Amino acid sequence: MAAKETVKISEKLMLTIDEAAEYSNIGTKRLRELCKEPGCRFILKVNSRTLIKRREFEQYISRCCVL
Repeated sequence: MAAKETVKISEKLMLTIDEAAEYSNIGTKRLRELCKEPGCRFILKVNSRTLIKRREFEQYISRCCVL
């Protein structure tokens, strides 16, 4: 039986909250708060799971960053 290959986070289309936290260096608690905001466009609900659409999440981060 072949070993299961892992996909790099940067290559995934959808991320779990934990993966998005690792990828963005934003805490899981803050990510869950962001996901609950009205009009949040970077989440996908699958039953009770919340998945993060990586590309949309990256765009959100780019738009919201204040230097």
